Amino acid sequence: MNLADFRREYSDRGLTRGDLDADPIAQFSLWFAQATELEVPEPNAMTLATVDATGMPWQRTVLLKYFDKDGFVFFTNYSSRKAQQIAENPRVSLLFPWITLERQVIVQGKAEKISTAESLKYFTTRPRESQIGAWVSNQSEVITSRKFLMQKLAEIREKFKQGEIPLPSFWGGYRVVPEAIEFWQGGPARLHDRFLYQREGAEWGIERLAP
Repeated sequence: MNLADFRREYSDRGLTRGDLDADPIAQFSLWFAQATELEVPEPNAMTLATVDATGMPWQRTVLLKYFDKDGFVFFTNYSSRKAQQIAENPRVSLLFPWITLERQVIVQGKAEKISTAESLKYFTTRPRESQIGAWVSNQSEVITSRKFLMQKLAEIREKFKQGEIPLPSFWGGYRVVPEAIEFWQGGPARLHDRFLYQREGAEWGIERLAP
């Protein structure tokens, strides 16, 4: 298989400084709405990159659950590998690969735990099976088999068969507070349009980057 055969030319949608909102969160909101309207698969799927104590980077796909002027929020087990790495080094990166739109958004910033109240507010909106799932998995730990996992699932279902399912103390959200956000629009001849927002005190500076 010749991977060069996968090369394709990008369209000429273009992105100019005049197209951009002065606020990167507003710009992200616009692009996210367009990705949703155009039915990009899983538009809230994002690659989360963290770094471990040895300097080794790790990546995984997680789901953005909401965002606002303060940042981008996702949820996980606080004992997971990603959570342990964030505890050691809170500087992380997010990547939204909206390939069908020939777009990417890259977010760099610091991850910080949200409040228990905020985590609970989201937890109560999850389907019951997803709430149970949060209790079942000791995320990132070695397990003997899937059978072990299913046995634990049955135990948790029985334990919480009546009433509401409580928020696990070991589960909750992180907010990635952005320090830089890049908007990338594919272009012909590999001359892509890239704009980088960086915090300048309470404001944001915007620069065009070479492709």
